[in-house]
Amino acid sequence: MYNILINYSRNKDLYRSLNREDNFSDRLTFFLIHFAFFLKTFKDKENKDILQRIYDFNFRQLELSIREIGYGDQSINKKMKIYLNLFHAIVSEIHFWDKLNRNEKSKKLSSFLEDFKEIDNLVDYFDDFSLNLRKKTLNFFLKSVSSP
Repeated sequence: MYNILINYSRNKDLYRSLNREDNFSDRLTFFLIHFAFFLKTFKDKENKDILQRIYDFNFRQLELSIREIGYGDQSINKKMKIYLNLFHAIVSEIHFWDKLNRNEKSKKLSSFLEDFKEIDNLVDYFDDFSLNLRKKTLNFFLKSVSSP
């Protein structure tokens, strides 16, 4: 699941309206937005345990990525706290995504993607992404994942 979300966040079309070269922070923000939509879509009592394992795994992988960049242990703890807070802010902001109008959605995304000039394209993208998630089951995303 982690790799699927990474691939979504590497989509070059997402970065077209960025006024500069993309960086780790931009890719991470897109990863977290995709992950938030994923959890929002599949959140229910039946999926609680598996989603918790996916959540834990994704943030462990994120921590490993930060270590690979070369941050020290103290910096990693600070960065992880920032990223966890960002993620939970994203989850909170998109909770009622389907009930928001286009302008409200743009404002929500703009608060996380400040350097992007064409937020409306990203609203369309995440509307489509959310719709495509709802057309599939959680098992669709997990079928290639083998259990230990």
